[in-house]
Amino acid sequence: MPDAVIVALANYQIPCDAQAIVTLLNEYASEPAGGSEPLSHAVKERLVSEMATRPHLFSVLAWDGQGDSRRAVGLINCVEGFSTFMARPLVNIHDVVVSASHRQRGVAQAMFEYVEREAHRRGACKLTLEVLAGNTSARRLYQKQGFAPYALDPAWGDAMMWQKKI
Repeated sequence: MPDAVIVALANYQIPCDAQAIVTLLNEYASEPAGGSEPLSHAVKERLVSEMATRPHLFSVLAWDGQGDSRRAVGLINCVEGFSTFMARPLVNIHDVVVSASHRQRGVAQAMFEYVEREAHRRGACKLTLEVLAGNTSARRLYQKQGFAPYALDPAWGDAMMWQKKI
């Protein structure tokens, strides 16, 4: 990882952190793995203020440089959930973004390490995430971080993430 990259918990009340979250999430949304659609103006306007009202959300930012030349280059958004089988919190990694200019430089690994420390601090029993089957670079990254598909009983197969929009 570049020496000047700093990873920290985002503060939704700080304008530069809020802008970094919107910018990076829009970058991700605009790429094929994010759906190839930029965020709408309405979403950009309310995203961080809505996130700030939910104490079970947290974000981790990676910054390159210092002072006025500092630039956000990575983001992980997380949602704290609850494992009923363990009666403990869990942390779902909802978005992972690294700017194209900083990929393959250890930024994601540093952010994952930070998220794991925060999950431990919150008493979480596990980290979860979802990944598209065709996103092979993300799948490789997640496997390097110790993630894998899971099954409660191999006879029933791996768990799958499904959705129903409402």
